[in-house]
Amino acid sequence: MHSRRSSRVVNIGNVAIGGQNPIAIQSMCTTKTHNIKATVKQILALEKAGCEIVRVTVPFPKDAEALAAIKEQIHIPLVADIHFDYRMAIAAMKNGADKIRINPGNIGKKEWVVEVIEAAKQYKKAIRIGVNAGSLEKDLWAKYGRPSPEALVESAVRWTEFFEKEKFHNLVIALKSSNVPEMIESYERMATKCDYPLHLGVTEAGTFVTGSVKSAVGIGSLLVNGIGDTIRVSLSEDPLEELKVAKEILKSLHLYSKERTVIACPTCGRVEVNLIKLAHQVEEKTAYLKKPIKIAVMGCVVNGPGESREADYGIAAGRGCGILYKNGQVVKTVEEKYLLKELLAMIAVDHPDQKTL
Repeated sequence: MHSRRSSRVVNIGNVAIGGQNPIAIQSMCTTKTHNIKATVKQILALEKAGCEIVRVTVPFPKDAEALAAIKEQIHIPLVADIHFDYRMAIAAMKNGADKIRINPGNIGKKEWVVEVIEAAKQYKKAIRIGVNAGSLEKDLWAKYGRPSPEALVESAVRWTEFFEKEKFHNLVIALKSSNVPEMIESYERMATKCDYPLHLGVTEAGTFVTGSVKSAVGIGSLLVNGIGDTIRVSLSEDPLEELKVAKEILKSLHLYSKERTVIACPTCGRVEVNLIKLAHQVEEKTAYLKKPIKIAVMGCVVNGPGESREADYGIAAGRGCGILYKNGQVVKTVEEKYLLKELLAMIAVDHPDQKTL
């Protein structure tokens, strides 16, 4: 991996992003924000699953007014999503939003954007400038003919310079696209144009499989090159599914150390047990581990420990029996029906500080 891009630090509530701070995982509520009970319930579930920053939509005054009550009941930074009405941005900050996300090109008048900036200064809030096909200015459509990476970057640079002239630097930048190669190119170009933290995401990525693959390719390609400070996997699914994918992207690049990782062989004709079921059981039963522990589930006694030598713990299952191993060394042979139980017991002994489910 390349070294991390150098960027300034921006505080989103109690979470610092940019610099050498850990990559922060963000998601977004699917509830109506003015439904305080439902929104809080979803945010608390997202918190438990590992969400570190959460965004809610604020299209109407009743949504902005609800933020104060929501903020009192959650524990992670709250971001207000603003599309067209600058007054909602100001109201959101007044009611406790830690950051607002706006597409300045959609606000309508630059004087209104200035009013948002002044409110952010007053309330000491951060602003994420979002640029996408829907917010691209008419002159850039005329110049480029489409929302190309060049067009998106020119728009983003234009707006960062506008904010800087207003003496506001508490910024995060996003240039999202549903076209993965163009999304990657946009962020690569922008990374050379500013030192603001970059929020990564593939927009309109799709349902679970399609969206996960597109997000992993787009976000992962940038992270491996040191670009990106926060991420959001956008799926047409329950937001909890977004978090699972986001964490796996970060874990695959050794950028997330807050929970265990399970690796498993893809199965073949040598496998004598229901390895797929066993792998799912191990994932489910070890989800409580909030440490960077690697657990292997292998279907071949002969090759298991060798192929997964770097795992902290492992199972290599065979017909009727299997072996447990730790740090690449065989611990003991166990009957097949006790493999899972013995693995969990071995891990629990080594990590008594971790609360089991």
